[in-house]
Amino acid sequence: MAKHFKYVILGGGVAAGYAAREFAKQGVNPGELAIISKEPVAPYERPALSKGYLFPQNAARLPGFHTCVGSGGERLLPEWYSEKGIELVLSTEIVKADLASKTLTSAAGDTFTYETLLIATGSSVIKLTDFGVQGAESNNILYLRDIADADKLVAAMQAKKDGKAVIVGGGYIGLELSAALKINNFDVTMVYPEPWCMPRLFTAGIAHFYEGYYTNKGIKILKGTVAVGFDADANGDVTKVKLKNGSVLDADIVIVGVGGRPLTGLFKRQVDEEKGGLKTDAFFETSVAGVYAIGDVATFPLKLYNEQRRVEHVDHARKSAEQAVRAIKAKESGESVAEYDYLPYFYSRSFDVAWQFYGDNVGDDVLFGDNDPASAKPKFGSYWVKDGKVVGVFLEGGSAEENQAIAKVARVQPPVADVQALKEQGIEFAAKI
Repeated sequence: MAKHFKYVILGGGVAAGYAAREFAKQGVNPGELAIISKEPVAPYERPALSKGYLFPQNAARLPGFHTCVGSGGERLLPEWYSEKGIELVLSTEIVKADLASKTLTSAAGDTFTYETLLIATGSSVIKLTDFGVQGAESNNILYLRDIADADKLVAAMQAKKDGKAVIVGGGYIGLELSAALKINNFDVTMVYPEPWCMPRLFTAGIAHFYEGYYTNKGIKILKGTVAVGFDADANGDVTKVKLKNGSVLDADIVIVGVGGRPLTGLFKRQVDEEKGGLKTDAFFETSVAGVYAIGDVATFPLKLYNEQRRVEHVDHARKSAEQAVRAIKAKESGESVAEYDYLPYFYSRSFDVAWQFYGDNVGDDVLFGDNDPASAKPKFGSYWVKDGKVVGVFLEGGSAEENQAIAKVARVQPPVADVQALKEQGIEFAAKI
């Protein structure tokens, strides 16, 4: 089979759904646009997989969280794509991309040609089998990246009800899945090598709260060690996790969250790369004309800090998709769009706590507020001060107005004369900007 489209979006994640909506908004003729995805379903909001999908009651299920519902937009059901004349080419893995001839080839040998390509391939999870960890191929050693992974996890949780779960990794996935497993009445132990959780973003003061909060919820935390092997029973199901420090943990389920890698392999030596991603301009066009990269795979100019950066987050996936499509359509009509001017943003929710972070976590950190894990209503945060200016803000327990205020601070970068006064003012400082 050979098919031609004016526009092809390669990848079926969050960025693909938001790009499709923007194409529809900007005007696209039936038959011009296709989304080619390895997954069997239309694009969906991936963050739901580590949150609502795992709830013991009223769990999120498709079609409930198709894009673009995660940002308060319209839910794009498969019928929406049909109505707009957008072709969903699902369960289709592209194994070769020839950018010179504008041709994509699938595992089944089908070819797709295009005039404009949007690369939205996202990331793959790093697996313990990649490092040859002994026993890492045992059953119920699980990862979470897509809906198939989430279904495996739900099945394992049902099969091993009220059992023991070991979470390997102390980042986003580790923290969110530890909470989810605990809510499902599992005996949960978290294991990670760093001195505190989420070290890429959290300071020791921020982590002190979450580690204490999780401990108070009954989650055991083992820091400064890693999993070096696994034992399994006669069925091949994991039973034990062996740690580098010599201890051994019983386990019915192991979930590994040790990071991801951007899926750029199809484009090696065809486009310029930087910082592990495909290098783009402020409109997400790569070094190959008519080829754009969005979401996790793009290394783009972060205007606010005057540097090239790659960002793995749903917020950037959504916004980069919209920017690229607007730029593509503007170019066709001889117009221009403003350069992408992104403010880094991260957030998480687990149990009854929820935090937001805006900006850059560089310079000196200034912790403020009540970060006592035992507090009935904890509320605290941190400012990052570099060269006499606030460049980033983290806030736990903030109201909608306060979260808007910290975003503004990170964007404006107000000067700070007195760090001690900043600490004492806390969130009031942000509210005044």
